[in-house]
Amino acid sequence: MSDSPEERTSPWRVQINPPVFILSGVFTLVFVGLAVLYPDAAAGLFTATQDWVTHSAGWFYVISVAGFLVFVVALAVSGYGRIKLGPDHSEPDYSYLSWFAMLFSAGMGIGLMFFGVAEPVMHFVSPPVGTGETIAAARNAMRITLFHWGVHAWAIYAVVALSLAYFAYRHNLPLKIRSAFYPLIGERIYGPIGHAVDIFAVLGTLFGVATSLGLGVIQVNAGLNYLFDVPATIGVQIILIAVITSIATLSVVLGLDAGIRRLSVFNVVLAVLLLFFVLVTGPTVFLLQTLVQNTGMYLSNLFSMTFNLYAYEPTTWIGGWTLFYWGWWIAWSPFVGMFIARVSRGRTIREFVVGVLLVPVGFTFMWLTFFGDTALHMILIQHIGDLADAVAADTSVALFKFLEHLPFSGITSLLATLLVVTFFVTSSDSGSLVVDMLTSGGEEESPVWQRVFWAVVEGVVAAALLLAGGLQALQTATIASALPFTVIIILMCWGLVRALRIESVKRLSLRRAGVASRGLQAGQSWQSRLHNVIHQPSRTEVDRFVQEVVKPALGEVVGELKRQDRDARTGEDQQGRAWIEIVHGDEIDFFYSVHPRPYESPSFVLRDTRARRVEALKYYRAEVHLREGGQDYDIMGWSADEVINDVLDQYERHMHFLQAVR
Repeated sequence: MSDSPEERTSPWRVQINPPVFILSGVFTLVFVGLAVLYPDAAAGLFTATQDWVTHSAGWFYVISVAGFLVFVVALAVSGYGRIKLGPDHSEPDYSYLSWFAMLFSAGMGIGLMFFGVAEPVMHFVSPPVGTGETIAAARNAMRITLFHWGVHAWAIYAVVALSLAYFAYRHNLPLKIRSAFYPLIGERIYGPIGHAVDIFAVLGTLFGVATSLGLGVIQVNAGLNYLFDVPATIGVQIILIAVITSIATLSVVLGLDAGIRRLSVFNVVLAVLLLFFVLVTGPTVFLLQTLVQNTGMYLSNLFSMTFNLYAYEPTTWIGGWTLFYWGWWIAWSPFVGMFIARVSRGRTIREFVVGVLLVPVGFTFMWLTFFGDTALHMILIQHIGDLADAVAADTSVALFKFLEHLPFSGITSLLATLLVVTFFVTSSDSGSLVVDMLTSGGEEESPVWQRVFWAVVEGVVAAALLLAGGLQALQTATIASALPFTVIIILMCWGLVRALRIESVKRLSLRRAGVASRGLQAGQSWQSRLHNVIHQPSRTEVDRFVQEVVKPALGEVVGELKRQDRDARTGEDQQGRAWIEIVHGDEIDFFYSVHPRPYESPSFVLRDTRARRVEALKYYRAEVHLREGGQDYDIMGWSADEVINDVLDQYERHMHFLQAVR
């Protein structure tokens, strides 16, 4: 029995997928309990885990991330690049400008605030190989920093987002990680295997978001210490987590539009203001020069950097930097991937890959160059040595020590602290929404208390990691939680390729669909065909045609199929669409429908172009749609026999497709 309207709107109703929700909660509770009750033992375990991953599994991370980049680029340049993330007739939900703006905002976060100054300076002072604090070290510091924040991160996000968008919008599967496994295990995605996949996604997201929250609260504490002498201690950081998590829960309660959307816009405005402030008050010409040179240096060294494990110069550096970043991006991929998927419906795979790989990376390179190279200019050219010393002593104060050497340092430091807080809130809010989607029972609007619950859990995990070892614990939890999810992403690639291959075979089978139907029908005079071309049917005429011709024709086909012991059904919906479905058990079912689709009349038809009359002057076509979407041909005016023949033509092609993929 379905819930009553009152139950569906109650904020205290329960809408969960019990295995995923309960097991994710239990695993998280056990982890938090061990970290809080036995912090020293937990810190030792984190150290041992990071050492093992670095030495034994580092090669796996490096080859996997390189493979993800090659995979998405190959899809974009292949014939698959023309396939849409949605039905064939779908159009993008957002304009290029809006879409780029959302990708731009997704490319920002607490990480850029924390590492924008600290990472280039730390690589400059202590490079993985070679001598530090030289001109060569400065160049290499920027090269390494851009490598960590470049296309590899967005290739990971693109793989997950592409799989989610493809299966959700083109095949109407749930917007969940498990859906990418449908080509591999079929309906079993709704069983234990699917639950396990979503649990790994939940844990990876929780630890990835908790890492960002931990870094953010450390930096907020450093900012408050710099501005107001607030003590920089674990206790203060735990209090800050509680306060800012409370703000995040308020954002959750307000909802997507009133909460996170407005905060995201606010974030972008503040970040752009801070970015251009640094460009204008810093060494402007030098920064523009280094932006060009850094980008060229990054591109020319991309291949060698991708596979560099420092095998001939053994160092622990790679575990604290490159592997940490790869693990962080992988842990964040369910969260960021789901966001990108939701705003990319209607794009082709080629558009998607180009936009996701290039747009956020472009802004990220500007941010890292303007902040990082200004800091290096201060140290190398202006001889401000205390900046390097301050960063080496405490990375969380790097941004504030940097701003101290620019005008209006008090105002900009307060602005930076506020920006970190708002990033903290939007990360927690968005992360809780994604985790709730993975653990819910499938409804689009789950109860508010569930999203609040996961927002609180993320704050608790971040606090537990800080208690159990601070920054190293955050890094280790990210690297370790991402390891099983790397295997899942590899399988997602396999599932996506298999689904695209099947679709390619079907598209070849349907290539000539409707071509004969567009010509002269049997017994039809050319004058009658000309009348059909010129005539602009109204919605009423098309609805009458569907009711009087299409629906009875489909009913005849279903009746004959049932006489031949085939499972088939027909029906109609409130939008005036008539459809037939032929069930094939474990194989792909055949679906054929006729949709009344509106079009604006040609200008020579219009006599009244006022806006209120445009809708009334629209004409309609009775268009054929298959499971893949609209086929771009009109059957208005056909006889029942002609409609039946078209259904049989399409069904014959479908059967040929099934034989080709068996």
